[in-house]
Amino acid sequence: MFRAPEDVSHAIESQFGGKRVLVVGDLMVDAYLWGDVSRISPEAPVPVVRLNRKTVTLGGAGNVLLNLVGLGLPATAAGFVGDDDGGRQLGQMLEQAGISSAGCVRLADRPTTTKTRVVSGHHQMLRLDEEGVGPVADEGVKRLIDAILGQLDDASALILSDYAKGVVTAEVCQAIIPEARRRGIPVIVDPKGFNFQKYAGATTMTPNLREFEIATGLEAGYDSETFQRAGSDLRERLGLEYLVVTCGDKGIRLFDKAGWSQFPALAREVYDVSGAGDTVIASLTASIVAGLDLDDAMRLANVAAGVVVGKIGTTPIQSRDLRDAVRDTQLLEQPRKVYEAAELADLIQSWKSRGDRVVFTNGCFDLLHVGHVTLLAKARACGDRLVVGLNTDRSVRQLKGPTRPVVVQGDRAQVLAGLASVDAVVLFDEETPLELIAGLKPDVLVKGGDYEESQVVGGELVKSWGGRVAIIPLVEGRSTTKLLEKSQKDPNGNRRAG
Repeated sequence: MFRAPEDVSHAIESQFGGKRVLVVGDLMVDAYLWGDVSRISPEAPVPVVRLNRKTVTLGGAGNVLLNLVGLGLPATAAGFVGDDDGGRQLGQMLEQAGISSAGCVRLADRPTTTKTRVVSGHHQMLRLDEEGVGPVADEGVKRLIDAILGQLDDASALILSDYAKGVVTAEVCQAIIPEARRRGIPVIVDPKGFNFQKYAGATTMTPNLREFEIATGLEAGYDSETFQRAGSDLRERLGLEYLVVTCGDKGIRLFDKAGWSQFPALAREVYDVSGAGDTVIASLTASIVAGLDLDDAMRLANVAAGVVVGKIGTTPIQSRDLRDAVRDTQLLEQPRKVYEAAELADLIQSWKSRGDRVVFTNGCFDLLHVGHVTLLAKARACGDRLVVGLNTDRSVRQLKGPTRPVVVQGDRAQVLAGLASVDAVVLFDEETPLELIAGLKPDVLVKGGDYEESQVVGGELVKSWGGRVAIIPLVEGRSTTKLLEKSQKDPNGNRRAG
């Protein structure tokens, strides 16, 4: 997949050289009020939400900063902050995340942009926005430009994260882009709106497909040739070194001097695209400052986007997740399926939130054979997702004797993960999978036909939360033991010597 996989791995492990990135953009507070709805108010036809908890996080350009920090890069924030509770809260979150606020300008006459969402279950009931709507006074803009220019000496890259809240204006862009480029600092823009001329002279820009279509005047029904021409024309008109268009499930398109390239989407499951653009621009910037080949930088950004859209909610990328995703992508381009128990429990919750029924089965699966494959395929048919609990090497020896397993646990896990019927594999070291079942809470528990339902470990537990036990007939004459016995005999059926 990567042209220089060793360089990509080294970049991730070295935290992309630890080079500082300056992010100029609209800093926001994302607040969430979580609760339950059980009735309608007698005062008005609106749901009554019983508040359970409150959470806050950095939003807008703040999410770009969190993605950079998650990848291990030092980051500096530049933008407007109100002289209010939201501004103080935003400052505390920046500090807690290890992000410098040296480029921030506090305004007494403008509130900190705050989005408060009321959520019940996985449904957003209401959003309240607190923000300034008019342009910032000239004095405030001048202070911001001065603050940004004062931080350029320490920056290896400059990101403009535009959410159209008054920070990334034409005046600000025209003051800082030429100066950054004069100093040899790459400028990466996540645009907003459809007039991209203010970003002219940047290194690159990452509009989404809809923004690109409107900005270039593409009309419905355009063909591939028209799309390519529009991208090339926009890149040349703005004087960009290259242009990146994020196209959702169609992947990423890259336009540069050589032409254009397509990088197909890598996410196998898309749960939530929120924040994916922030992850793309952060990952792309990290690759640029680390000196990766442009194609590999694009591929890495694509992998990072595939990680975050596979999670619910706006979730910044973490270097360990990116490292694992790169490793899994390189393994026969296979999606990641092998998980730790705690991580898998979260994934199962997300599956269930989408209405999926989760099936669980377990075993040693040593020397995978047609009986195993048939059992797993039929188990998968009992629901929407199949999770396989796999005995570790130690527990296999305890169950089967000192000569087993024939295949080590890591290889057994990857072979299982390669089956289309299997959605997740998790190792367990205990004598039985009871503890694992209790933590994962599957809807269906499957065992082979050599068990009675009353003998299935965890059966009563699964039934206690409304699940069921399914017994699937075995394929006669197929077992690992029989395969091993056969391998020890010659063609005449006699035991081989030694």
